[in-house]
Amino acid sequence: MGVGAVPPGVLRYVLLLRGINVGGHKRVPMAELRALLTGLGHADVRTHLQSGNAVFTAPAQDPGELAAAVEAAIEERFGFAVPCLVLTGVELRAAAARCPFPAAELDPARLAVLFLDRPAASHRLAGEDPAAWAPEEFRLGEREIFAWFPEGMGRSRLGAVLAAPVPGTRTTVRNWRTVAALLALLD
Repeated sequence: MGVGAVPPGVLRYVLLLRGINVGGHKRVPMAELRALLTGLGHADVRTHLQSGNAVFTAPAQDPGELAAAVEAAIEERFGFAVPCLVLTGVELRAAAARCPFPAAELDPARLAVLFLDRPAASHRLAGEDPAAWAPEEFRLGEREIFAWFPEGMGRSRLGAVLAAPVPGTRTTVRNWRTVAALLALLD
């Protein structure tokens, strides 16, 4: 087996935590997150930045069940709830490949992806006219919504909609720089 190869029946997963380490709230140090994931039996755990991005190897299983197990472990360890979304490495690569924007030509801090645990067609933006959000743009993917913020996401109306929790749904936004870093961590 080559470097980065995983045995049959084992997959690389991407863990995206929502709303941690923002403004000093819900502190989850990445060293402790790595230890927590290792304690759950996951291997090759690597994290990116301090915002709750990790990749790990585990036996093939339902990503929703993995997310629920991580959520329960975080709440037990840290004493607060953190919504988690888990994708397989294959799912992250496929989502990145579906990006309808010319990512290589754009500022990666202004291109973002809202990842969802269900079809993007179920999100409230599915019924919206994209032209109403100009100069910002969005496009629906399969289980993601891609957005371009030419003036930045900071005070964006569209950014606020993407960042808002959706009851009963696991969602989280990552800029393209983070998506690219997670793709690199998978390898």
